[in-house]
Amino acid sequence: MISLESIMLISKNDLQDASKVLDKEDIPQLIEWLNLKDDNFRYQAFLLLQNRSLYFNDVYPYWDTFRNKLKSDNSYQRSIGLMLIAENVKWDVENRMDDTIDEYLILLNDEKPITIRQCIQALAKIAAAKPGLNDKIASRLISYDLMAVKETMRKSILLDILNVLLIIRKDHKKDEIDNFILYALTGEILDKKSKKQLEGLLCNH
Repeated sequence: MISLESIMLISKNDLQDASKVLDKEDIPQLIEWLNLKDDNFRYQAFLLLQNRSLYFNDVYPYWDTFRNKLKSDNSYQRSIGLMLIAENVKWDVENRMDDTIDEYLILLNDEKPITIRQCIQALAKIAAAKPGLNDKIASRLISYDLMAVKETMRKSILLDILNVLLIIRKDHKKDEIDNFILYALTGEILDKKSKKQLEGLLCNH
């Protein structure tokens, strides 16, 4: 049986291997530890569950627990919820994401810019795993009000959005997506270096 002491001994480099050899019976305990107030313990439990989700589907049954976290008053809990949902969307044989997506997209307007960025970045995994949701995801990202966030965050958030739209665009070309990309290339938010990188990515897509 794992203990808080034992998981804290796992180094960052060993997290992936440690997650693979977890006893299935340890998962409920790790889920419980996500609620701890201690940042270090909570984050280590999260990392183990995140890595476990890469290889096994035994974290997926806790989907509703993660979904409830999306509405938490605590921004760390919202982040944990959205990231663990994204990691488990590839195991979503019950199509729970279809019911969850609207609650998920609410976090695009979170009070914390870091949560907004985590949400957008996580949408890349959802878009890749659930192409049926790509119209809804693309529509929300294209209509995102960048002017509503701090000026210092606009470039980062725009690049996050563009990365998701490029994934969607691979199999789902739409004029609205191309127009948004053109807006980014001709607008003032991205610098020359970012625009050049975007042009390079477009050539690969």
